[in-house]
Amino acid sequence: QVQLVESGGGSVQTGDSLRLSCVASGGTFSSYGMGWFRQAPGKAREFVAYITSSGSTIYTISVKGRFTVSRDNAKNTVYLQMNSLKSEDTAVYYCARRQQIGGGVIDGAKYDYWGQGTQVAVSS
Repeated sequence: QVQLVESGGGSVQTGDSLRLSCVASGGTFSSYGMGWFRQAPGKAREFVAYITSSGSTIYTISVKGRFTVSRDNAKNTVYLQMNSLKSEDTAVYYCARRQQIGGGVIDGAKYDYWGQGTQVAVSS
């Protein structure tokens, strides 16, 4: 059974930085692409970033240049470095493991395991 546990969220001010971590247990972490999603209050879950098993990355346009996704396969961990945070980044952030199937990476239905989420609150 695969488990994903996020950490690193918190309450910060506009312009600050946070680094989220997601530790995986079970399965073969290095073989899978990993995604980050977020859900703000009253809004639908949205794609944030994705990293392939080999380290290539994809970002949603609103975070490109501010957020960086990375992974450490030796630690079974994927990170989301968030810089220049804005109030609109306030959300619960989730990591997820993408299934080894075709198609894109922004559709949450392509992911089979999800973490419990970590809250990020950005105030001005």
